[in-house]
Amino acid sequence: MTLLVVSLACTRSLTSGSKEWVISKPIPELSLTPPPSLPTELPLESPKLSPTPNAPRILPPLRNEPVNYTVQPGESLAPIAQRYLVSVNDIVNENNLSNPDLLEIGQVLVIPPPKPIGTGTDFIILPNSELVYSPGSVDFETATFIRDHGGYLANFTEEVNDITLTGIQIVERVAKEFSVNPRVLLAVLQYQSRWVTERDPDESTLIYPIGIYSPWREGLYKQLAWAANNLNRGYYLWKVNGLSAWVLADGSVLNISPVINAGTAGVQHMFSQLYDHDEWDHAVSSEGLFSTFNELFRYPFDYTFEPILPSDLTQPPMQLPFEPGVVWSFTGGPHGGWGDGSAWAALDFAPPGDALGCVQSNAWVVAIADGTVLRAENGAVVQDLDISGPNTNDGFEQTGWTVLYMHIESRDRVSPSTYVRAGERIGHASCEGGVSSGTHVHLARRYNGEWIPADQHLPFELDGWVSEGLGSIYDGYLHRDGQYIEAWEGQRDENAIQR
Repeated sequence: MTLLVVSLACTRSLTSGSKEWVISKPIPELSLTPPPSLPTELPLESPKLSPTPNAPRILPPLRNEPVNYTVQPGESLAPIAQRYLVSVNDIVNENNLSNPDLLEIGQVLVIPPPKPIGTGTDFIILPNSELVYSPGSVDFETATFIRDHGGYLANFTEEVNDITLTGIQIVERVAKEFSVNPRVLLAVLQYQSRWVTERDPDESTLIYPIGIYSPWREGLYKQLAWAANNLNRGYYLWKVNGLSAWVLADGSVLNISPVINAGTAGVQHMFSQLYDHDEWDHAVSSEGLFSTFNELFRYPFDYTFEPILPSDLTQPPMQLPFEPGVVWSFTGGPHGGWGDGSAWAALDFAPPGDALGCVQSNAWVVAIADGTVLRAENGAVVQDLDISGPNTNDGFEQTGWTVLYMHIESRDRVSPSTYVRAGERIGHASCEGGVSSGTHVHLARRYNGEWIPADQHLPFELDGWVSEGLGSIYDGYLHRDGQYIEAWEGQRDENAIQR
């Protein structure tokens, strides 16, 4: 099992009592000339209009009664308040807390009902495909675009896990890891700090360019990873009808308009973590991120790719990720594909062995299906499963089915461009790739760049074992022919599984 960090595929929801501050500043107007790399067929003057709002959806009703909550290990007030759609001050006042930074394990808090001050805008900011690392981003050349604009980002470098990366490499890495469109990442970075176009941006943005001020999130990589994770959180929660209101940075609560789309929900959620009511209103209006996107890339809906997920989508045949006759442990039910915001798209399996923690394993992780390895780096192996159809062997992560195998040790790891068949070896489970508390393999699926939840209408099916969630992160079963295997940490009879 793993600890919560922004760069992880597996994310146990552990929190600290540390606070975060947001850099708030006026957003100056942009004046840009469209770069030569943009498609010439787009109109020179795109109207700054939002598409027709979607049909209203029935959102989950807000609580109208207080509830009791028992504090768990590692918890602080901020995530509890977010979960229950109230402000930290509401909980502090309701419980007469003298020090909101000191909570005791087992302490019972009374959580008052939310008190919305209104309803958020119905302005639609982006199509869904502009938030997701979708086929609509295949032709976008991130490096060329950044260099053509010649801003601070173009010459920026930073150490990430002891490796020096350029600003271009960081944007591309975050886009791939979180499966978020690089255009929206660049638009957010430009809106918050103007790094894309200005050679000498405001000094206050140089350490915290997205504006989330925390010693745990210094630098471009961690700032962009935070933004990508929160864009994903709003997007995927909206898709499963898991949202009804935003809690803004000033503690105010806004009902969500029922006619927005998932892409807009992602943007609205991210800005809710950064801004108070007035600043949030501006950021999600036609003069906010939408305007910045227009000035960088032109009208966002000209890039629309629909549908991301076909109505008749089915999973290709897949098998369990280990060799026959070897007993592994099912250690993690549905949880985040990458970070804790990217849908509950992943399952975890731990190799055999009596030792606990991050120990070296010689047991093999094998391919769950046929396909070409696109990436093998930083603990991740990404396999393209498009062996037939229009995307056959196109080499793009943004198209068709892909599978992420996370925490694959560099020793004996399969090389990129290798074609592997189901059951062939790709490497060993480990703790590589982020911070992990135990050796395991993390398995997640995407289609057209969108994370596919393991607990919704298209569950994992591995050798006939079907995944099922229980409503809590990491809790779930695999079931086949009336037999159930429950996810547990460690090794026990209840989670043993083999081919």
